Amino acid sequence: MMTRPNILVICGRNKRRSRTAEHIFKNDSRFNIRSAGLSPHSNRKISENDLAWADLVLVMESDQKTKIRTVYQHLELPSIEVLDIADDYEFMDEELVDALRVKMNASLNENFGL
Repeated sequence: MMTRPNILVICGRNKRRSRTAEHIFKNDSRFNIRSAGLSPHSNRKISENDLAWADLVLVMESDQKTKIRTVYQHLELPSIEVLDIADDYEFMDEELVDALRVKMNASLNENFGL
């Protein structure tokens, strides 16, 4: 049986979107989850260790994917997928929770059959 995949969720500052994702999925037995932000002002800033740990990286916007690929081009990066969720929500906003559940479950199913 495959071990649980490690999912890294990234947004701008790790204050709302990626933190919400980590919060709603933290007790999901299908996978491990960690969240971080790209900004130097993030609650928790993305690190090379995060990227080495991750089997799949989920970002909210396509420019975040570009930024990770540029900044960490010296690393062998895991697959990076764009969830396409705008920074229009507060932490744990109901619409944000719904969007994350739908998009993350689709991505997990596609990548790992979860």
